[in-house]
Amino acid sequence: MQDEMPRNWWQLLPVRYATGVLAIVALSLLIFNLLMRPAFADFGLMALFLSITALISGLAGYGSYRLGWMQRSPTIRWTLLGGYLLSSVLTFMNVWVIARLMFFDQHDLLLATVLLLFAGGIAMALGYFLSSTLTDRIRLLDRAARSIASGDLETRLPVTGSDELAVLATTFNQMANQLQEAARKKEELEALRRDLIAWAGHDLQTPLTSIQAILEALRDGVVEEPETAQRYLHTAQKDVRALSALIDDLFQMAQLDAGGLSLDLEHNSLSDLISDTLESFSQLAARQSVSLTGSVSTGVDPVMMDAQRVGRVLNNLVSNALRHTPPGGSVSVHAARRPTGVRVDISDTGEGIHPADLPHVFERFYRGEKSRSRSTGGAGLGLAIARGIVEAHGGEIGVDSQTGGARFFFYLPDQPG
Repeated sequence: MQDEMPRNWWQLLPVRYATGVLAIVALSLLIFNLLMRPAFADFGLMALFLSITALISGLAGYGSYRLGWMQRSPTIRWTLLGGYLLSSVLTFMNVWVIARLMFFDQHDLLLATVLLLFAGGIAMALGYFLSSTLTDRIRLLDRAARSIASGDLETRLPVTGSDELAVLATTFNQMANQLQEAARKKEELEALRRDLIAWAGHDLQTPLTSIQAILEALRDGVVEEPETAQRYLHTAQKDVRALSALIDDLFQMAQLDAGGLSLDLEHNSLSDLISDTLESFSQLAARQSVSLTGSVSTGVDPVMMDAQRVGRVLNNLVSNALRHTPPGGSVSVHAARRPTGVRVDISDTGEGIHPADLPHVFERFYRGEKSRSRSTGGAGLGLAIARGIVEAHGGEIGVDSQTGGARFFFYLPDQPG
């Protein structure tokens, strides 16, 4: 505690107050000496008078501070007026006492008394007028705060001047902006929660209903031909895979939302990853009569990445491209080196994406009129998961669309963030 005293003593308000009073006494004696050129005895007498009145004034001000009369005031206006009144009384006493001791002419003393009372009254009137501008701004801040508390997050304060109240108004507006943004995000999350329940329920119910119907048919012996039974079992397996994929997507999104997606970063071959992806979709592309090609520029490998996660990104983007490319069209994958990383482009010759849907294609469960509809399959999570994985690598993902196709792309930096 003693070590802190030399460093913090100047921060104490009473210390600064006492230092100011002493400085005023010294400055007043200096001006008195320069203007009047008094004799040493007169200078000493003036110094004594000023010291005594300064001591009385200082004790009066400190006593008011210690008694806490400003905290007991009902309004700031009365606090300011009380300060003006105390200052006027002390000024009157200081000047009047010195004049009483030094003036020999009763007429001059009475005149000084009248002038001091007049000056004090003018100071009080001026203080009341100036305090009104301050209290009006404080009342405006109070009304704005009450408006925010009642739920009107559009409320803002006009910022005038550069004093503490102007800074407070600026801070208030920043707080209101943050509250409004938080409220907007809360509404979005609430809407997302409702959509999650509705969409996930629909996507889970459809295959479950199909599986239930198939199992009941097999149990009740409705299906007798082996070929029909095999077809039913094949449909059930397809529905089970769809359920498994949806549950896996939901789990991936839960990991991304919780920030718990851990990456196994190593130097891997992006060329091999693209080749494996194209091979896994080659039969599907052939059945749809879609040309599926890929190319990798020199110098791409190796890439610091989580190969399994980036493979998931490639699968989602290629699957999405094939789903929206008509027979006779083409899907191409191309990777190239950039100054600080690599970029992968997946282009198709499908119907493209409507301009109104472009800003939303990476949102979870979003299904644009053309980009993702229930008739074309997909739970609306693939692109959202792809974005989460790429951003977890510190990269970027985007899409361009025009008549005659769409081009998705993602960028992986050399130093994943």
